[in-house]
Amino acid sequence: MIRKFTVSRDDSIYEAWPDVTLTPGGKLICVFSECNHHNDRSYTRIVLCESTDRGRTWSAKRPLTDGTSGFPYWNCARIQMLKDGRLAVVVDRISAKNEEGGRVYIFFSEDEGATWSAPLATAVQGIVPDRIVELAGGTWLLSAHHRDPRHGYLVQRLWFSDNEGRSWEGPVDVANKPGLNLCEVSILPVEKHLVAFMRENSGFGLPCYKCISSDNGRTWSPPVEFPLPGCHRPVAGFLNDGRILITYRFTQGGANPPVAGSKYRVPRWQNFFAAVTDASSALAPSYRQAWTRIIPIDFDRSALNDLGYSGWVQFPDGEVYIVNYIMDDSPKCQIRGYALRLEDFTLPAPAAGVNNV
Repeated sequence: MIRKFTVSRDDSIYEAWPDVTLTPGGKLICVFSECNHHNDRSYTRIVLCESTDRGRTWSAKRPLTDGTSGFPYWNCARIQMLKDGRLAVVVDRISAKNEEGGRVYIFFSEDEGATWSAPLATAVQGIVPDRIVELAGGTWLLSAHHRDPRHGYLVQRLWFSDNEGRSWEGPVDVANKPGLNLCEVSILPVEKHLVAFMRENSGFGLPCYKCISSDNGRTWSPPVEFPLPGCHRPVAGFLNDGRILITYRFTQGGANPPVAGSKYRVPRWQNFFAAVTDASSALAPSYRQAWTRIIPIDFDRSALNDLGYSGWVQFPDGEVYIVNYIMDDSPKCQIRGYALRLEDFTLPAPAAGVNNV
């Protein structure tokens, strides 16, 4: 069973691109963007809200940034608990049309989100950053994507910091393959390797792609397909039982016809999914050697559907809480929460001798 909750709904503004973290004190903190529309960033602001009852009710939103008017504007934020107990919000700020000129900033909190530092500008250039990946030796990795002017396709790049973000080395290419638009990475440490799960953005409904690093992100394998069809904005992490959960927008691709009476077209996505997999599949060298179990989480009924950038956490008792943005029954996008237990989506194995092939 999936239980749905309103995290934030403000019909005067477009609310989108959320992420969530769980503090040591048991508080959920959700960060998301305000703007006029997915395709209108003439105004933007990054805001936060909190829940002390496992996401059943949420506080009013409060600003992390000031509102913008034109360029530069705030885009997609990620939130996490760092190993030293601080909270970090990573967000890109875009300074030119067509999402060019992006630069990544970090905000820190030492009091579970009550107060926040001024933004720390990083050397990371690009858009839609991943969360910070903290390696065992203390090095931070931070990734974003941009369009490579040499061939015109999207590429995923990575920077390194050995002093908690004050200076950076890089970039190195995580994934750069002409013919593929690889972006919106989620990098997961898996058994002394790093696995980069990525969106392919050509509009053909292609599956998730992944690259693997065995040297802490300095070099990466060529991209290979991973069995998450139509995957946009994957968000990967480990569950309490050692399996991997990935939430993502399902994007079938194809045409996006105009909507009658609107200046906008129908986006090529209406569904939001989660998938369970494991470490051996994450590290598998080919599509056919990896398995996933895909769970439909939500469907957007609106003619102007828009959804599917997400974040999730798992409580110690096993309940998973996901945040997602969706239009559905609102005039503009809202932030929705989902509480579920993965054991509700698994039946006992077939009896001996039953062939389900």
